[in-house]
Amino acid sequence: MPRLSSCRIVLPLLMSLGLSGCITYVNSPAPDAGASSPAVADAAVDGADEAGDEASPKAPLLPSTLFPGEASQLVGWRCTPAQDLITAEGEDELRLWSAAGANRLAPAVVASGSRYQNGGLSVWLKGEEALVESQRGRLDCRRDVTLDALTREGHPGVMFHGRGNEPGWNVELANDAPRLDLTLDYGERELTLPYRVTTLDNEAGRVILASGQAARPFTLRIEAKACFDDMSGQPWPARVTLGINGEVYRGCGQGIAP
Repeated sequence: MPRLSSCRIVLPLLMSLGLSGCITYVNSPAPDAGASSPAVADAAVDGADEAGDEASPKAPLLPSTLFPGEASQLVGWRCTPAQDLITAEGEDELRLWSAAGANRLAPAVVASGSRYQNGGLSVWLKGEEALVESQRGRLDCRRDVTLDALTREGHPGVMFHGRGNEPGWNVELANDAPRLDLTLDYGERELTLPYRVTTLDNEAGRVILASGQAARPFTLRIEAKACFDDMSGQPWPARVTLGINGEVYRGCGQGIAP
């Protein structure tokens, strides 16, 4: 992974691009705020109580910036000045994640390659290279690691998947009810617990969940920000922070659309 010692120098330029902040890898403290972005929840889920006559609680609608949209791949980019970005290119839009948050850009006319724009922010993809610019600066980027997006076929019944390292853990949110499955300590502990939503901010792409059982407290924070696995370097569109039993686990994740 590249070192980011030059972040203090380039911060004014990155702020002008709407991509302020230096990348935070999964073992470092998670920041509190996310950048605003156009977000419309696009992961509708339904649930029914099979054991009774009344409908059971439904899983929440998650912000769309936690999802790759129609894109089949997530691409990590290493940029100069020092900044790491992630893109997901669909037929009708480009989703872009930085250390500050997420943006969705519409196609724009260009002679070669693919260009996308949202206000003063534009991204021009040209093979292994990308140019990210605004009226006050630019980032010259090169394609790095590519990751196939998670699908419902590979994760049936799952609306969101998160994972982390040292010790290995993962979390999955069910798509039909406010319920999650936790696997901790390299699979030594497994829990299935209900949850309740304490924060749901579509614009910022941020969700905070808490336990639905007082006897088993936990918190789960999900943010639409560029996240790179600290072992493989794989790019993910969300940062995940899990607090349980006095321990804090940090990792990356992705929303999985139907």
